[in-house]
Amino acid sequence: MKKKFSIIGLSGFVAKRHVQAIKATNNELTSGLDRHDNVGFLDSYFPECEFFTNFERYERYIVKNSKSIDYLVVCSPNYLHDTHSRLGLKNNINVICEKPLVINHRNLKLLKEIEQETKKKINCILQLRLHKEAKKLIKNKKNIKNIDITYISPRGKWYFTSWKGDSKKSGGIETNIGIHLFDLLFYVFGKYDELKVFYRTEKTSSGFFRFGNTKVRWFLSIDKNQLNHVDKKFNNLREFKVDTKKIDFSKSFNDLHQESYKQILKNKGFSIDDVSSSIKTVNIIRKIKMTKILKADEAHPLVRKMI
Repeated sequence: MKKKFSIIGLSGFVAKRHVQAIKATNNELTSGLDRHDNVGFLDSYFPECEFFTNFERYERYIVKNSKSIDYLVVCSPNYLHDTHSRLGLKNNINVICEKPLVINHRNLKLLKEIEQETKKKINCILQLRLHKEAKKLIKNKKNIKNIDITYISPRGKWYFTSWKGDSKKSGGIETNIGIHLFDLLFYVFGKYDELKVFYRTEKTSSGFFRFGNTKVRWFLSIDKNQLNHVDKKFNNLREFKVDTKKIDFSKSFNDLHQESYKQILKNKGFSIDDVSSSIKTVNIIRKIKMTKILKADEAHPLVRKMI
């Protein structure tokens, strides 16, 4: 029997991947909400989908139809994920939530309590854990000495006018573009032994993790000028380098939401506990003092060029 889904944040970029995954897994999108109405792409997938631009009307619909909705999918702005996930749970609907589940780590406890009360589950999208190339490279994790994460994805002036440019609403660039990468590290290596932050602005963040004998240097940026520091000209650079081998994440994201849905529908989705480490860590990074002394084996090559 087909499962029925409802999506909050239906006009956003990432929501389309969820719509495609629902279609690809032979299920049905029955309703959705967004304050913006540019959702014409639905005609190619679910033309009968009920659509709302008013939250109060949508909420009444959810309450009335809760028994016929299997999953509430949360693709709204980051700061609303917590509230919208609770909407699903309190109406006895399982939830699928985009990253980050919450901005502040302390809010996870309340969500777990509501899960226990309602016997429903929040399924978190952690798609890099399902990335085949990444899984191959990190299979022999004990032999890995160095990892360099370089993620430069330029954003225009619109970014800082939108909620994404407000760190109180988005969690900053570590949350917007880094949290999946950090999650992959914690999934493989567990708890880090050391954390340093060498450079942090509203557009760029760079630092260091040590997991036992493995050193990880990260460089995250939405500043197009950072592309001037790489050897070739790119529109963006999304690279995960494990010793001498590289993964280009620019080309490999498209089918991971579909794989995530397959796992969720088998009751194998990732849980609140699975996202706890990455959310806690980005909270720490936003507050930690920057280390002024750069060691060559700890600082990312790009940050050494800048400072």
